[in-house]
Amino acid sequence: MIEIKHICKKFDDRVILEDISAQFKPGMCNLIIGASGSGKTVLTKCIVDLIQPDEGHIYFDGIAFGKMQKDQKKELRNSIGMLFQGNALFDSMTVEENVKFPLDMFSDFTEAEKINKVNVILERVNLTGSNDKFPAEISGGMKKRVGLARALVLNPKYLFCDEPNSGLDPQTSMVIDKLIHELTVEYNITTIVVTHDMNSVMEIGDYILYLNQGKKEWEGSNQDIIYCQNELLNNFIFASEFLQDAKSKRMQDDQK
Repeated sequence: MIEIKHICKKFDDRVILEDISAQFKPGMCNLIIGASGSGKTVLTKCIVDLIQPDEGHIYFDGIAFGKMQKDQKKELRNSIGMLFQGNALFDSMTVEENVKFPLDMFSDFTEAEKINKVNVILERVNLTGSNDKFPAEISGGMKKRVGLARALVLNPKYLFCDEPNSGLDPQTSMVIDKLIHELTVEYNITTIVVTHDMNSVMEIGDYILYLNQGKKEWEGSNQDIIYCQNELLNNFIFASEFLQDAKSKRMQDDQK
């Protein structure tokens, strides 16, 4: 579990985050949503220690990051997987080499053990037989799955996904959402997803943190959203007629 308490951050005189507290639990897809400039990315960077918060504390499984020793911080970083918005694959490396890269950098496994781990995770993300392909030879959805395989190959306790559906068509986005959710539950990972995709919110949002102008405006599950009375959240989530209809239908189904 990751817990954040009273996180504040300023850049010069501009307040980016103001008193943000939340709990991100394992085995759940924890989503951070909000309009551009609401503080989503800054909050995520604070959690993974790319930015230092001005105030507040971040706890990993009950241990404050600020009080960890150097070796504890190194161990923690090795237990974090990252799925980047642009995939961040190495164009000159094959799928196998891309997925194996974290094992080469951070593990003491033999080459045979590394290849076995790569094959296991490639099978899990439905990419069996793609080992020798290069990123330029595969689709956007396949690239995303390669990025996810690389993020998971070290069996992380924590997974961070930055806009995992960016640039994907709706059908492929649903496949990626389902895969992230399945793997999160299967491996009991604490998964944090930063997203603008409202379909993802409604489909895999076990816990949702909604930020508005640097403040926590709302938190709850995708089921809670259906009956939520928060006007700002409703305007943000149900901006399209399609999602408004989906909300109405779900409310009607619940009443049957």
